[in-house]
Amino acid sequence: MSDHSQFNIERTCPGRWTITFNNPPINMFVPTTIVELGALMRDLEADASVKVVVFQSTNPDFFVAHLDVAKAAERPETLGLWRDFVLRLSSTPVVSIAKIRGRTRGIGNEFVLACDMRFASRQNALFGNPEVGVGLIPGGGALEWLPRLVGRSRALEFVLSADDFDADIAERYGWVNRTLDDGDLDSFVDTLVLRLASFGRETLGAAKAQINRFGVPTAGELQASNEMIFPMLALPDAQSRRPKLRGIGYGVRSDFELNFGRYLPEFGRADIDYTATQSG
Repeated sequence: MSDHSQFNIERTCPGRWTITFNNPPINMFVPTTIVELGALMRDLEADASVKVVVFQSTNPDFFVAHLDVAKAAERPETLGLWRDFVLRLSSTPVVSIAKIRGRTRGIGNEFVLACDMRFASRQNALFGNPEVGVGLIPGGGALEWLPRLVGRSRALEFVLSADDFDADIAERYGWVNRTLDDGDLDSFVDTLVLRLASFGRETLGAAKAQINRFGVPTAGELQASNEMIFPMLALPDAQSRRPKLRGIGYGVRSDFELNFGRYLPEFGRADIDYTATQSG
């Protein structure tokens, strides 16, 4: 087993892994996160006993905040590693389940979209792809997964508005399998995992592979969006909007990170003092 410093892995239940993401203060994805996910995937593939993997977060307010684009731009090869991880996760015979509490934005949303199933806390889950609001497009798979799940018009609503969407809307639109009251989420997922783990791994994998024929993007489709991200950083829109992330609590627990979607429309205005809105 490799050392995954950002991921705690619990394997005490037969046939099940529970992987808990822990990258304080707000579970940002950085290049090392993606590298560690690749190593984790190799370990998962090597364990022939595992049938189901559950992904969750230690932070009740942030499942995954988003990608640190500046750090990722210093290591652009990691987006290729991300695409490979997503494709392997979707194609492995292991069933992947995201158990979602907290904010799940950008690459975090793209991570849960790549999982086979998504279950969310009704009271404490929030979803969004804010990239358009900072002059970019989602490049980690949202443009490929969302239309397949929710249809073209709703995918456009999510992506172009760059807004935050609560768990009830995510469920109604098909973004997640279902929402549950926060107190019921753990027991529901545990019951489902026990049921799945009682079935044969080969049978689960065969059924998943057949269903994948109708719902999984190709490597080429994912790569097309992937390749657009870093060149877009040089475009005027990104050049004017991204500096406004500075000094308002980006990357730390702050009102901005808690309410990312609310701030984005103001990024088009020149008369806002963003530093005045910073909070701890």
